[in-house]
Amino acid sequence: MLRNLLVAFGLVEIVKPEPVIGLCERIGLRNPERCQRRPIALAGARLEGLAFVWLLARDRKGMSLVGEVLGVAGLVLVLIPRSVIALCQNVGYANRDDLEFKPWAVPAARLLGVLYLTVTLLSWNPVATLSATRWTKPTRVPRLRSAGFGCVRGDDVIERWNASRRSESRHER
Repeated sequence: MLRNLLVAFGLVEIVKPEPVIGLCERIGLRNPERCQRRPIALAGARLEGLAFVWLLARDRKGMSLVGEVLGVAGLVLVLIPRSVIALCQNVGYANRDDLEFKPWAVPAARLLGVLYLTVTLLSWNPVATLSATRWTKPTRVPRLRSAGFGCVRGDDVIERWNASRRSESRHER
């Protein structure tokens, strides 16, 4: 259910980001009517919605780069929200000095970070990740051409090396 709600939110943010940004401005700013939004703010909101939809609606086969980036962004928002607010203010608004934040803007930014971490965790399938990273012996061992080995199979090289180590240890005794 939570996954479906977040996908719906992402779709709304892709199609119509202005109301979402306006709501966030009304929540976090004392003077939202004075905002001079730059076009990159709309693109950023659409990108956020696209990340939500892509992560939550796809067939989960482990962690993806988008999920890792969103997770790191969420962690940064939780740990240092004031710096992220200042960065977003510099990038997203032309009149950043005129904006007055409400006292709960920092906790709201932390909640956004928690939301990012939630989306990341919902998109992660640990079973698929473990099975994808489990080492399996290749069916065909590549041949190595190296000084002293000629043209041999990779497992032959390892066996020769192990045999030479065993003989060296016998000579040391």
